Amino acid sequence: MDAAVSAAREKLKNVTPLKRDCGRVCGARCCRPLEGEETGMLLFPGEAEAYAGKAGFEVRKTARGDLLICSGTCDREDRPLSCRLFPLLPVIGDDGKVRAVTDLRAKAVCPLARQGKSAVDPDFAEAVREAGEILAAEDEQAVFLDMLEEEQSELKELRNRLI
Repeated sequence: MDAAVSAAREKLKNVTPLKRDCGRVCGARCCRPLEGEETGMLLFPGEAEAYAGKAGFEVRKTARGDLLICSGTCDREDRPLSCRLFPLLPVIGDDGKVRAVTDLRAKAVCPLARQGKSAVDPDFAEAVREAGEILAAEDEQAVFLDMLEEEQSELKELRNRLI
């Protein structure tokens, strides 16, 4: 696995959005696909190899990158980086500094995301920011973070046109 991804995953290993299991708040909606849909989490570059041949996981190639499809339950140790970051996202600002923001894609399923970053444990938000710094220091990961941030900008623009 990519060294930066491994270090970022380790940074988020023991922190969660709430001091308790946030899945109990919403019935683990983030781990359940919508009825009739097969959904997954986008893997960071170099992360797919951690799931090769692993029972309960399937990696699919998409235009945006590797998508991890799972059964909706896994050991915490097996969670991909996207799940560990959820419902936040590290972004690289114009000033080059990394900050943690609410992932707009999460608002559809996560009550915490609907409330904003202030709803999550500050230690979790800081760990997401620090994981983002680790990722941003590596060119391939920084490009991936930029792609994710571009998606966030597109979602904001769409939301603003609809509101």
